[in-house]
Amino acid sequence: MSGDYFFHPSWPVFYRDNHLLVLYKPAGLLTQSDETREPSLLDLGKAWIKEIYGKPGSVYLGMIHRLDRPVGGIVLFCRTSKAAARMSAQIRTESAEKYYLAVLEGELKENSGRLINFLERREKRSSMVVPEKTSTSQEARLEFEVLGKLEGRTLVRVKLETGRHHQIRVQFAHIGYPILGDLRYGAPAPLPQKQIALFAKELVIIHPVRGEKMSFSSPVPCSWPWPTSGPIEHCVPWNWRELEKVIPPGVLPNNP
Repeated sequence: MSGDYFFHPSWPVFYRDNHLLVLYKPAGLLTQSDETREPSLLDLGKAWIKEIYGKPGSVYLGMIHRLDRPVGGIVLFCRTSKAAARMSAQIRTESAEKYYLAVLEGELKENSGRLINFLERREKRSSMVVPEKTSTSQEARLEFEVLGKLEGRTLVRVKLETGRHHQIRVQFAHIGYPILGDLRYGAPAPLPQKQIALFAKELVIIHPVRGEKMSFSSPVPCSWPWPTSGPIEHCVPWNWRELEKVIPPGVLPNNP
């Protein structure tokens, strides 16, 4: 089933059935709650499922992958533990395909390429490239294609081969092209609402029960910092602040 919306017509649901729920995450919203206990897409997804299906009691929704808080785009959840186990295996074996758009500071010399690095987690929730494999590092791989260059910036389409912490952000910063707005990894200035110009645009999976290949694609966000050719009405709100106000009363904590 498609064509749904998530609490409000401006917030799309890309897909739902008895096994999967594919949602749009605006920049600034957590994928999963942390120690701050701030709202998350996972919590909102459970509330939405409970509401539209009239479910009593708790709702199961399995998180398969996540996006960093300042990143927007497509997120997949599973509605059964069986589907979650099968989709987790796809993510783990890298058979699911994840594509991103990113606006980089600087103009890349290459028109395409592949980045392979070893990453280590650091304090303050950041990661860094290390020169060689260590007992605490993980291999990170991605492919990129340049879609355009404009006024000292580069738009790239990224195919993520592995899913490491802050991977795209760290790898491009390491070669001298940080993502626009990403102060943590070297961008010179923030974007207006602390989002970064990294967007989870496409997701390709195998349905966990039917076995068919499925592809999901999100419109680019409104105010995306790159000229777009499509109609402006087909964009999606970029920031959580724009969508938080459309959540019905009582869904969010402290929402009167």
